[in-house]
Amino acid sequence: MAQFHFSPDTYLNTIREEVPAYDELQAAVADAADGVAVDRILDLGAGTGETTRAVLGRHPSAAVVLLDESPAMLARAAARLADDRVEQVIVGDLLAALPTERFDLVVSALAVHHLAPPDKRTLFDRVRSTLRPGGRFVLGDVVVPDDPADAVAPLSPGYDRPDRLDDQRRWLEATGFTVSVPWRWKDLAVLRADAPTGTDRSGPGPRGPGGQLS
Repeated sequence: MAQFHFSPDTYLNTIREEVPAYDELQAAVADAADGVAVDRILDLGAGTGETTRAVLGRHPSAAVVLLDESPAMLARAAARLADDRVEQVIVGDLLAALPTERFDLVVSALAVHHLAPPDKRTLFDRVRSTLRPGGRFVLGDVVVPDDPADAVAPLSPGYDRPDRLDDQRRWLEATGFTVSVPWRWKDLAVLRADAPTGTDRSGPGPRGPGGQLS
């Protein structure tokens, strides 16, 4: 995909043109995020906050930590959300260390496909460590389809690096997740990864300051 995602003024219109099922993907991510108790959410590659808004609609008492590499996109996302819903805003990329605080839910839409396979595996392991026991990771993204005719998302060589759905499912399962695929359309898919209820891979950290760019 073109690097239009850094412009909050043009992002939504452009991505809806380039990804016809964008709104369906966001709805599927929100559906997959439902059915689990959630107080704290981490949105990886939060952009303008479309995914956050959809997910918070299913968890009206939850607070969210927004992470994205673009300060302008994060500012737009935070401005669209109530102050008491935004716990922290972090400027950073997906290769940086994730917040040490524990989360009930981690979500990401149309961001992880920019990572190379080894970096995806590293990120999945970090997500698994930051989730509380029984927490959930929901990933909605571009994948390499089984049928080349289903490759409809425009990709930029060297910038977009989608992988096969089966490979990403296998990488998630290798970290201990139980994985399902509740939605798929052509070269888009949503994976729901549930952490075991009885395994705690890291201790709880302090809550971050609310609504601060860091």
